[in-house]
Amino acid sequence: MRIALRTAVTAVVTGAALMTCSFAGATPAGPGITSRILARTTADGTDYILREVTLPPGQTTGWHYHDGPLYGVVRQGTLSHFDSTCASDGVYRTGGTIQEPAGPGYVHIGRNLGDTPLVLEVLYVLPHGSPFSEDAPNPGCPFQ
Repeated sequence: MRIALRTAVTAVVTGAALMTCSFAGATPAGPGITSRILARTTADGTDYILREVTLPPGQTTGWHYHDGPLYGVVRQGTLSHFDSTCASDGVYRTGGTIQEPAGPGYVHIGRNLGDTPLVLEVLYVLPHGSPFSEDAPNPGCPFQ
């Protein structure tokens, strides 16, 4: 499964880079969080965007959901992932892969509970023009 996911991500990224040849610089996503677009393309009304996201120790993504599915690889550190019931729905270490389904029914948060920066490479598969994420309120969890 991991090899198939990595192969698919590599194929999409390579195609996107060859088709667009455009890159963007780092943009802040929150306190201490940085991101940069590695590649992007649009086909048949769908945006395919490969993005690197870095969370410093102790930071979170905030509660959110996505308008399309995501496929990620942990390049460094450990991602602690929680769903709207406040339960952990996964801990992903360096080399691990994660998939997130689309829609407001999948509100979640990513947390860096470690002592090193967390670096993710994420492939967003979004309806054309959609934001990377949609903010959501804390569903009542004792952490933010």
